[in-house]
Amino acid sequence: MRRDEIRDIESLPQRLLPGYQESHEGDLLSLQWPAPPRNIFIVKKDFAPSVTEALVEFSNHVTSTYPSTAIVLEPKTAEEVHSSLPFPVYSTRLDKKPSALHDKVDLTVTLGGDGTILRASSLFATCNNVPPVLSFGMGTLGFLSEWKFAEYKRAFREVYMSGAGVGDRAPVLEGPQATLAEDEGETRMGPTGWSSVRGKSMGTTRGARILMRNRLKVGLFTTDGKPVGKRLESVPSQGTPGSQGTYVMNEVLIHRGKEPHLAVVEVFVGGRFLTEAVADGIIISTPTGSTAYSLSSGGSIVHPLVPSVLLTPICARSLSFRPLVLPSSTPITLRLSEKNRGRELEVSIDGVNLGQGMAVGMEARVWNEVMRHGKNNWSGGVPSVMRRIMGEEAHEGWVGGLNGLLKFNYPFGEEQP
Repeated sequence: MRRDEIRDIESLPQRLLPGYQESHEGDLLSLQWPAPPRNIFIVKKDFAPSVTEALVEFSNHVTSTYPSTAIVLEPKTAEEVHSSLPFPVYSTRLDKKPSALHDKVDLTVTLGGDGTILRASSLFATCNNVPPVLSFGMGTLGFLSEWKFAEYKRAFREVYMSGAGVGDRAPVLEGPQATLAEDEGETRMGPTGWSSVRGKSMGTTRGARILMRNRLKVGLFTTDGKPVGKRLESVPSQGTPGSQGTYVMNEVLIHRGKEPHLAVVEVFVGGRFLTEAVADGIIISTPTGSTAYSLSSGGSIVHPLVPSVLLTPICARSLSFRPLVLPSSTPITLRLSEKNRGRELEVSIDGVNLGQGMAVGMEARVWNEVMRHGKNNWSGGVPSVMRRIMGEEAHEGWVGGLNGLLKFNYPFGEEQP
């Protein structure tokens, strides 16, 4: 047994920052790598032997077909599969250095369902530039997963070659991004990296299609305006978004939890008092999260390309408190009222309890993440790799998901056609 089967991620080169170009073919962006991606982070569904087998198959294909790549895994996954792989894998203890993945990962691949995608996104919750996410549906629902695992060779090649021109023109990088360590075999890839890959180039105009899913920035604050919790310490204490913070892909939830009484929450929209909600809880979600808990609570379904934020009450006492869809630039503040009879409310982000309750007078502040900073200048959000669909069929995947997975407007008592 080799002693280097699980190596420290710190030995890998710094990550590459891809570009995203607006396309004339539709609303999706085009992925453009400055050089071939090297550090591939794979997140898999837990307790699923078939998914573990798929991870081994995928890793073997990637490293044999694209020799300059390195496989990065979560610590528990690395311990589980490293003995089944003929090459070393890379990992790190995220509790000691949460930013390690932010500095090293070029591309994230998920094998599982929507929960696996959310977990992968949460690992970059304080990162302004999330690596592109290539998702294979191997879970229960898979509404967010774009690809079937049987297509993994085609899908990965499409992402890997995105940005490689016909003449294989890649700029020379400087500093720590210039080369891989010699023992990782970068020299086998040729002068620019793409030259040794067989098959046709994607071309600069045929990059992988990217849906930039916007996120929300959230902070929990005490009555005197101080941030609460390690995950939320870097969120600005004033009513404007800052350069750091904790981001969510689906939703922010405050809920009465085990308390027998309804929660009483003051709701502020754009800095102005809107209402005092009396309900089981309140959900603030992104368009991506509109098909999750918010939908089950009566919220609207919003297309992920619509820049918006959803405010959805959970079992409100008043029948006139309806879900709201607001512009994405609208800041929302939820303050626990002094009229609240329970001790505190539970707060969760993308389905994970913060472990920090919300007491009377405390506030949950939510802002939108700005992603577009000028033409072809994008940062932030979760770049999701989509299927290449031309023309009027650009929304086919989303519509197909509504009909096939969510059974949108499906009549009762009828057999599925």
